[in-house]
Amino acid sequence: MNAVEAMPLPRLARIYAMDAWYEFLRVLRTPGAALPMLVFPGMFYLLFGVVFTGRNAQQAVYVLGSMAAFGVMSPGLFGFGIGVAVDRERGLLMLKRALPVPPGAYLAAKMAMALLFALLIFVILAVLATAFGGVRLAPLQWLGLLGAMGLGALPFCAIGLLIGSRASAQAAPALANLVYLPISFLSGLWVPMNAMPHLLQQLAPLWPAWYLGELSLRAVGMARAPMGPPIATLLLFTAVFFALAVRRLRRSG
Repeated sequence: MNAVEAMPLPRLARIYAMDAWYEFLRVLRTPGAALPMLVFPGMFYLLFGVVFTGRNAQQAVYVLGSMAAFGVMSPGLFGFGIGVAVDRERGLLMLKRALPVPPGAYLAAKMAMALLFALLIFVILAVLATAFGGVRLAPLQWLGLLGAMGLGALPFCAIGLLIGSRASAQAAPALANLVYLPISFLSGLWVPMNAMPHLLQQLAPLWPAWYLGELSLRAVGMARAPMGPPIATLLLFTAVFFALAVRRLRRSG
């Protein structure tokens, strides 16, 4: 039995919690990473959900669902993915493997960081939607939207991990943007899918952001189809990209 396996459960839990908190603070104290993640979703909500809609409550709710999906993609792609690329290039991953800490603590901390940023983005959007968009949702709808954002963060953490496992620290931001912006547009988060060309509508189910957008819109009552299929598909995307990323990290390490 090694030192980690011999640790009592409270101490293991404390290690995971501390790693997660320090990872959150690390990203929060990096303005180039934290500010875009926290500012852009709210800024775009005010633009598309308030200014352009003229305080139309129904459209404001629709934009809330879309911007929630758009916003929650960034912590995984940027905070998670770029962080892994930087740590891998600096040798921090090898150092972590040599330390007497749980082997999953590193990835768990980054996952928790992404979920904490998802929570902050949710709070910002909820305040703006309520104060300026005239949005009024039932408590269960707010909880449903928060749950959709938490679940939606997972596949983009996995995609970010795959980017971080393959790209250099210099290339990772560009690759993350090449995923983030085109997929957001192609998934109908900027323009309603029914206004997109027919070919793009047919291709939309290829992108995880489309399922995230569908789940967010259903949570706020803008669609009435069952939530099961998008949830299952998002979990499938998470499993596939996570497996590819872990395989790559094992080969490189």
